[in-house]
This record gives sequence, structure tokens and C-alpha cells, in this order.
Amino acid sequence: MKKGFLGSLLGSTFHVGRRRPSLERAIVPAAVMVFAACGGPLPEQASDDQDPARWDDTVGRGGADLVANADGAPNRDGPFQESVQAVQKVDKHPSVRHKPGQNPPVVSSMGTFGAPLSGLNGAELQAFADGLEEFQNQETVDGGLGPIFNHTSCSACHGVPTIGGSSVIKVTRFGRINGGAFDALPNLGGSLLQSSAIDPAVVEVIPAQANIMALRQSTPLFGLGLIEAIDDATIVDNAAHPKVTNVHGKPAWVLDVATNSTRVGRFGWKAQVASLLAFAGDAYVNEMGVTNRFFAQENSPNGDAAKLLLSDHVADPEDQVDPATGKGDIDHAADFMRMLAPPPRLTLVGSQAEIESAQGEYWFAKIGCGDCHTPSMTTGASVVAALSHKAVHLYSDLLLHDMGSLADGIAQGSASGKQMKTPPLWGVRMSGPYLHDGRANTLEDAILAHQGEGSEARDGYQKLCVANRKKVIAFLKTL
Repeated sequence: MKKGFLGSLLGSTFHVGRRRPSLERAIVPAAVMVFAACGGPLPEQASDDQDPARWDDTVGRGGADLVANADGAPNRDGPFQESVQAVQKVDKHPSVRHKPGQNPPVVSSMGTFGAPLSGLNGAELQAFADGLEEFQNQETVDGGLGPIFNHTSCSACHGVPTIGGSSVIKVTRFGRINGGAFDALPNLGGSLLQSSAIDPAVVEVIPAQANIMALRQSTPLFGLGLIEAIDDATIVDNAAHPKVTNVHGKPAWVLDVATNSTRVGRFGWKAQVASLLAFAGDAYVNEMGVTNRFFAQENSPNGDAAKLLLSDHVADPEDQVDPATGKGDIDHAADFMRMLAPPPRLTLVGSQAEIESAQGEYWFAKIGCGDCHTPSMTTGASVVAALSHKAVHLYSDLLLHDMGSLADGIAQGSASGKQMKTPPLWGVRMSGPYLHDGRANTLEDAILAHQGEGSEARDGYQKLCVANRKKVIAFLKTL
């Protein structure tokens, strides 16, 4: 491994590959951060003749350091390994968490990305402001960061074109296909690889048993409160009444840990999460290593409990509910996402571009894109008036579809390896590169990559004349 910029300052920070400069600036001197132990950065995109989800059992993703031994133990020897074997349980100290400051309520500014919903009351605007602060908070080791994690703040992966958006940062999922069945290899740290650590002894690697790997980029969060407020029954009805016979979307029934009830999932590439509070709790523990009341147990590095004992010195759960407010940090993060306005539609008034966009919308529906990318749904009743009985122009049915070879091969929640949730298209003009792994640099590339249940719409697009194809793209660029 190589000593990076922080290594020159602290003398003890290691990393391989690329990372954001903002991450380097965020680290406090008490933290020792270790980045993915591999021979190079994660692959950005597979070649055209290579399935990005599948790779040889005997080959790692960049060097010998990445590949584990045959028994699943990381291929690392020396003093760190000896210290892991000799470790005893240590006392833990309470977390030292950041608390929201005195934030003035954010004024709604509709028509811009990252604005709060229109129609929020004063208390809701205050909740949005407090949530926005928490969303940008940089986690520290004393606050519970790690021991293994992917990034140090929510905004690190949700910042394009502004806070609450997407990013080109990708996470890695892995597992094993055996006899056609997917094994997430949970005892070896799967299916999510945490690419960073606070101690070089606990850096995760992809185990040798894994024979499938997928990259996923972060999804934008604009308008998620409206999506959360759509009744389960509305999504189920989409599945019960398909627009065509060859498209068979399925609702993703999942356990919502926030309510301890079974609900229809709608968040994540596999619709594996049903509520924003659960979404926040999941992200805090899996992306930043911060345990909370819904996910109170740390992830063991590659499933190794001894390594966890070696490196975890903060008592769980690390995110505690503040008695004064009745909220923890995951509640503040959920408030921000819930109150975040949907992406503003690009308005083209009185121009040739407006005419071409309208014609493109017609062809979008005509060739079958709207069979899955449902233009609009309506929310149910909500205690937040700004979310109650509102039209949601999301361009998604929120259902799982068999996408054939376009899917990532990772089973998650109630989704099989071939199934993916229809991603909402609102805001798509600002969320490139496209598809779950960012393989498509343009909107047309994304359309042409459709497989499985999306293949008929793809074929319809290919049959259009060049002028009408451009109109479809022009329409998408207004979303």
C-alpha cells in the first residue's frame, strides 16, 4: 500500500486508488483512515464484451492484496494479523456526536435543485435546515465512524448537482453464484464491501469465494418524501394492471425496520428499503459505520469478529436519540430527505425546443418507455400537508423488473439478481453517467443498454428515425 497525502501529515494513513480531496480535509488528527486495499482503483466501466458483474474465482480486482486465501481469510500476514489473533475484548467509550446548531429555517426556493418542498410550515422548514446540517456533517472516530466504512458524510455521495443529489462515487457489492442461487457471503462481509477503515489491520477485501461483483453509484434524493408518501396500494396496483402483456413488474415486499411492518420497498436500486428513516439508518451503519437504534450492531470486517473487537472502541448504538428533541442523527437525515423538493422540470416556452420536447414525450410513450417509467402517481394522506395527496411526476412504477443481462446479478431484499427497480427519471438531465453502475455516458447509451423487460422499448427506440430519436432525448433532458 502507498502512503498518501494524509500519510505525509499524520505518518499513519494508507490508501490505494483515488479519493475526494474533501475527504482528506475532513479527517481529524485522531483518525487513522485506510482506503481500499487493492492494487488500483475500482474499475469504472467494463469493456463491451465483458459482463461487469462476473469475474473469475481465482482473480482479484487489481492485485494479490485484494484476494483472500481459500478459507476466506484476508491474505495478510505479519504483526497486524498476530495482534488480531491475540486481541481481547476492550472497554468502549460513549460516542461523541455532533449536534445541530442554531440553524435559521431555510426559505423555500422552488425551481432549483436542493430546495425544500413548497408549502412546508415553520417547524418543517426548521427540520429541513437541521437535517441539511447533519447531512453535511463529517463523521469522526470518536463519534463512531467505522471501523469499516465507505465515506464520512452523507453529502460525500449525494452532492451533484447540489446537496441531496447523486455522484459518480460507486460502492462495490459481491457474492457467489452457486447452482443458480445467490449467496451474499454474509460471514465474509458481503454483500457490501466497505472500502475504507480506521485501522490498517481491518481493511476489507473481496474474498476468494466471490465469483460475482457489481458496482453501484449513488442515487439522487430529490423528491423522496413524495415517493415515501405514495401508498403501498398504489404501487401494487401498478403491478396488478400492467400496460402491456410482456412487462411484469413486481412490488418489492420488505420488512420496514422503522415501523416493524412489511411494506412495499421503493428506495435503492433493488427497492430494498421502504421508508426514509430506515434508509437513513441503513446508510449510517453500512456507509459510515455509525450504529443506531435500528442497526445497533457493527459490521465485522470481512465477517471477522476478532478484527471488530480490535478496532471498535465506541459503545453501540453510536447514534443516540436526544431527549430534548426526540431525534437522533438518522432522524435529522430522514427529515432532510423527506422535505427535499423534487427536481425542477426544465421549462421551454415558445420555442422550437418546446415543440420537439413535446413530440419526444409522445414517442417516449409510443415506443413503450412509459410502460415501466410511469409518468405520475399520487401520494396518500400525510401528516405533512406538503406531501398529502400530491401528484408525483417521478417517471417510475417503483416495481422490480427482470432486466436480463443489464441487471447486476446481486440479490437483495426481495429482488433477484436479474431484477432491478425502475429508477425515477425526474432529474435525469443532471444525474449522468447513467444506469446502476454508470456504464452509460449518455441517455442514448442508457436506452440502448436495456435488456430483459426493457428490450422491446429499446427496439422501438432503435426503429425511430434519427430526428425522432433526438426528440426523445430532448424530452428526457427536460426532466
